[in-house]
Amino acid sequence: MVFDPGKQVVAHWREGQTSDIALLQTAKIDAVWLETPQPEFATACAAAGILVTGPLEPGKLETVKGGLWPGIRSAGRRRTPDGEVASASAEPWVDANGYLVACQRALEPSKTPLLAYDLGDAATRMVAFETLEIALAEAWLMGGNFALQVEDRYLRALRAGDAKARAAWAKLGQTSAWLKQNRALFGRPALPVVTALYDGRGGSRELVNLLCRRNASPAVVTTAPKPSPAIKALVAASVTPPTDKAPWLAQAAAGGLLVVDSDWWRDPAAKPLREEEDRRFFALGKGQVVEYRKRIAEPSEFALDVIDLVTHRQRALRLWNAPAIIGTRGGNVVTLLNYGVSVPEEIQLHTLGHFTRALLHVAGASPVALKVAKRAAMTEVFLPRLERACAIEFS
Repeated sequence: MVFDPGKQVVAHWREGQTSDIALLQTAKIDAVWLETPQPEFATACAAAGILVTGPLEPGKLETVKGGLWPGIRSAGRRRTPDGEVASASAEPWVDANGYLVACQRALEPSKTPLLAYDLGDAATRMVAFETLEIALAEAWLMGGNFALQVEDRYLRALRAGDAKARAAWAKLGQTSAWLKQNRALFGRPALPVVTALYDGRGGSRELVNLLCRRNASPAVVTTAPKPSPAIKALVAASVTPPTDKAPWLAQAAAGGLLVVDSDWWRDPAAKPLREEEDRRFFALGKGQVVEYRKRIAEPSEFALDVIDLVTHRQRALRLWNAPAIIGTRGGNVVTLLNYGVSVPEEIQLHTLGHFTRALLHVAGASPVALKVAKRAAMTEVFLPRLERACAIEFS
């Protein structure tokens, strides 16, 4: 039997003990990935119906590395390539990796991406036990998977029967089962309201990251999409200039908006409209081009700019009372993941389009119908307290 990343949960288990079989079963883990031979442990796994696999081969499975350990950093601090730095904002900074799945699916649409990054600084700093559940959920909600890696402190606590560790592990199992049972709801093509070009490089990847973090729910592409009125902003910034600019200009000419940060797009038919301190606006055909004067240095602020250009009335989704929640709209489904503590109050959500029904799916409970209301071009629902992950299916 071969590991199927679209249907099974896998754990990267370094030094297994036969007593760990009960832990694997509690977490609803289907397969263990062993870097080195562990005959006794492998035999125990096989007897329990748990698949044992060796190092996962890149040619057969797209493995994505380089992610940050997910969760909340202290308010007013953020992570940069040079480390953690202070920020003036009191907003919680979320380390998230779901965007890596979106980027990899754009590059390899026929494969299920498997996030398999190292523990990194999670191996040396105190991380909450619940973050392993977050790591699994963020990958599955985006249509990927995550090779569970249990940091040493967590594994020691589990083996010792620590109550907090065992409670978090049981929640992981509940979420694991829910993700597998509802996988048809996850990873659906994102609404193209904001469509972003990913060229495989760090600059464009970081823009996708912050567009996701700001709940712009971007559709990620590697080539120019066909012009469509559904695309309100086509982002081609922080990328290697396309060799053929015509397909990109077609979106603006058809009435859309092209957002860039260099002059590779320049066309004699473009007419200057206005200038701001950091960007210029041009009319092109029925639409516009927004050209930033310099390479994007603040992806988070840029993501907010893009949302403003689209306008709140046309964005794929909008959340209130949810500072640490990241949402994605795929097809008729909105998925939400809470990276922080339980939100004690209702979450207000608007999503593009008019729907008459909304069904809330959460782990450990039967689906619940939500009251829907029409709000301009959007549909409004209120969600009860969200502990971790949910999916709202609209119809």
